[in-house]
Amino acid sequence: MIKKLIVLASIFLSITSWAQDNTASPYSYYGLGEVKFRGTQDSRSMGGLSIVGDSIQLSLMNPASYSKLKLTTFAVGGTNTSTTFKTEAEKEKAQRTSFDYLAVGLPLGKFGMSFGLMPYSAVGYRNENSEVVTGETRDYKKQGNGYINKVFVGGSYAFNSNLSLGLDFSYHFGDFTNDFTETVTAPDYTQYISRERNIAKMTGVSLNFGLLYNRKISSKLTFHSSLTYSPESKLTTENSRNIATVFYTSNGAEFANDNEDIDVPNKDLIIPSKLSFGFGLGENRKWLLGTEITFTQNKNLVNRFEDFTNLSYENSTRFALGGYYVPKYDSFTSYFERIVYRAGFKYENTGLVLKNESINDYGMNFGLGLPLGFSRVDLGFEFGKRGTTANGLIEENYFNLSIGLNLGAKWFEKRKID
Repeated sequence: MIKKLIVLASIFLSITSWAQDNTASPYSYYGLGEVKFRGTQDSRSMGGLSIVGDSIQLSLMNPASYSKLKLTTFAVGGTNTSTTFKTEAEKEKAQRTSFDYLAVGLPLGKFGMSFGLMPYSAVGYRNENSEVVTGETRDYKKQGNGYINKVFVGGSYAFNSNLSLGLDFSYHFGDFTNDFTETVTAPDYTQYISRERNIAKMTGVSLNFGLLYNRKISSKLTFHSSLTYSPESKLTTENSRNIATVFYTSNGAEFANDNEDIDVPNKDLIIPSKLSFGFGLGENRKWLLGTEITFTQNKNLVNRFEDFTNLSYENSTRFALGGYYVPKYDSFTSYFERIVYRAGFKYENTGLVLKNESINDYGMNFGLGLPLGFSRVDLGFEFGKRGTTANGLIEENYFNLSIGLNLGAKWFEKRKID
């Protein structure tokens, strides 16, 4: 069964990993792009709650959870996003499939470790408008794509059954491409097309510290708490700019003439510091209800190439409320009683302020954890809204369908029979 699931996971990864243009949000134009959720699908289905370490389920938000593992764990996940973009006058739709994470967790007695790959942020937008100037039609198009990935490795130590500490080290790498195209159509229908292309290549490292603490407060109830902190770090950026006149063939291929490379200054980008803490109550292997609050110093963000008159950043707060319920985890008669049922709510002011409007994000989450022996398939459903139609801005209404595979097995055991 495990071998079959690994084959399935490999196929799943091959389908999703190419989809690096994994956002269509116009708000990804700013700052570091759209910062992706960094947890697994089970956490996401509880609104982003991650206050408990699991013995068979890998958790990526708090590195202190690695020492809770009792099984070697392989985890992979992806999301299909359907978004409706709305202004005061128009509506458009887009769909993306994205790779979310690939990670391995290893139990090492009181120690635990994990390593893997996941996207940190993504850029993917396309804006068009036109005007008529002295008889000429001028069409303007801005579009961008790219991503920042991160490779991480982390470790955790359990001082006892109640307290564990952990640390993640991440290396970030990637690039963003932003094109600005102006098409001028003269009265005789002759077209002149100019294109400015900006490319930013980024590398950098970051750290994430974590703590988990739990304590029995009655024969059934357990109090859970968590703390994570990521200090501010920098991405070294190499910027380049190219200006050219271009034309396009009937199949959309671009040919450039009169290329000219322009020197632009490099600018270090900021990964802002982040502090999260959460707590909750639950009955082990039965239910959990908790909340988590995250503070991010987004006010320190800077832009990649230029300053904007109607843009600013503010410190952001993210609030999550969620939990799970298992009717009977060891039921032999009913598979549905062993399913983990999850739900949650999230609210976040993203830190982006456009035309004096804070860009907020709301979401409702639901999920199922489908057990397969020591393994599990996690399905997640999210309905959310980001942005506003006020002051000519764009409101995004999105639906996320997520799937995660968490494959557990006992490795490194000494054979008792040759």
